[in-house]
Amino acid sequence: MPRPLDAASLQELALAYVARFATSRAKLVTYCRRKLRERGWAGEGEPDIEALADKIAGLGFLDDRAYAGMKAASLLRRGYGKGRVRTALAASGIGEEDGAEALESADSGGVAAALRFAERKRIGPYAVKEQDPAAREKAIAAMIRAGHSFTLARRIVSASPDDLEDLVTKLDECH
Repeated sequence: MPRPLDAASLQELALAYVARFATSRAKLVTYCRRKLRERGWAGEGEPDIEALADKIAGLGFLDDRAYAGMKAASLLRRGYGKGRVRTALAASGIGEEDGAEALESADSGGVAAALRFAERKRIGPYAVKEQDPAAREKAIAAMIRAGHSFTLARRIVSASPDDLEDLVTKLDECH
């Protein structure tokens, strides 16, 4: 069984974690608490995980705003929408202030992301064959689960390959 943690070993674990993973402050705190539950505490008094996270952020190893931007960009590249970005940021413990810029970029890149999602899933103008109403409903539901609005999903799923260029222009004007 691993030895219980003290202040130095907890700091060492935390630094190794942020060196290995792109993470948020809240995720680091959760990780440290889990390690303390698993290994126990041998230091004096109670461990101050919040102060440790503040210290690591002060050293520049943690930046919630940068993490939010990176997470949003990654999700948008994969075709996910603003709703999914908002959920992912909340799950990572990113506050409104730190996540605002990331959500703005998700909003402005939403149409392109929705089209990437449609292309990846072969729905709407990218469908291989004509979709029946039930398949269109499933496609709309998939786009909504991916974080896109119902209106945007419906317009993309209803589009044909011939409408693609006009669709992009109209959607960019609307969003």
